[in-house]
Amino acid sequence: MSGAACHDLNAAESVVARLEAAGATLLAMRLRAAGPAGVRSSMPEPVREACESYGWVPEPIRAAIPDAEAITAMDEAFGWLALIPPHRRVLRRIVAARSLVHPLSGRHCMTWRRVGDVVGASHTAVRVWHAQGIACIVLGLGGGHG
Repeated sequence: MSGAACHDLNAAESVVARLEAAGATLLAMRLRAAGPAGVRSSMPEPVREACESYGWVPEPIRAAIPDAEAITAMDEAFGWLALIPPHRRVLRRIVAARSLVHPLSGRHCMTWRRVGDVVGASHTAVRVWHAQGIACIVLGLGGGHG
């Protein structure tokens, strides 16, 4: 493998790693919906104790809320999706979908087959298109990941 091809492979792996970290950050932010929060009520302590005595269990463990540095890195990485040309919007969707990684388990939220179902293509084609989308980003970044 030539040096340029190896450099491109390293740059592509680095871009994928940054996008996956951005996806994990996004999912850890605990955003429910855009806009203001709805009306809420906080149960008083005696009511919470009653709930616990009747078998109420707390929510499962969640990832820590990301800090400002992680959110800034996420914004930068997701900004790279704009380096994929507008007429190749399916590539953008594929790259964005595969960047969503569960913050605790590290597993992709969408398998290749599920992404293929969403875009109406085979999972093998989706893998090729993902690589093309990443190549667009690497090219737009000048061969590196800035």
